[in-house]
Amino acid sequence: MTVSISFQLNGTPTQLEVPDSQLLSEALRQGGSTGTHIGCDTSQCGACVVHVDGQSVKSCTLLTAQVDGKSVTTIEGLANAEDMHPMQQAFKNHHGLQCGFCTPGMVMSAIDLVNHHPDPDEKQIREWLEGNICRCTGYHNIVKAVQHGAQMMKEV
Repeated sequence: MTVSISFQLNGTPTQLEVPDSQLLSEALRQGGSTGTHIGCDTSQCGACVVHVDGQSVKSCTLLTAQVDGKSVTTIEGLANAEDMHPMQQAFKNHHGLQCGFCTPGMVMSAIDLVNHHPDPDEKQIREWLEGNICRCTGYHNIVKAVQHGAQMMKEV
């Protein structure tokens, strides 16, 4: 069975006809938001994190039909044509990435953290990002990037 839904995707009104059992992560990737990565399909890795109505969620745990009438922001919706989002810039500046697979989910989670806790300390950052797995690094540069990104977000 399919359902018809309407929602905002990165600020753009979007209408889709989707199977009622389709995961949001699948719909986003099929629609071209390929920065939303699918790493595990079990809600373990956090590579698929997006914002739904401003809150970070793992899109592999949400049915597409559940975003009807909501606002969805993916990593592609953060930056404008000229500038990266401050958190993206901080990840670049502090080399908070290696292979880049986990980076979109890390950035989306980090932004939500800073929205809830504008001055996160290292412990808060590590706890908030527990649901995001990076297989390349020891998280040292990711924590530094989030700390710097939090400062940069205040300046915007």
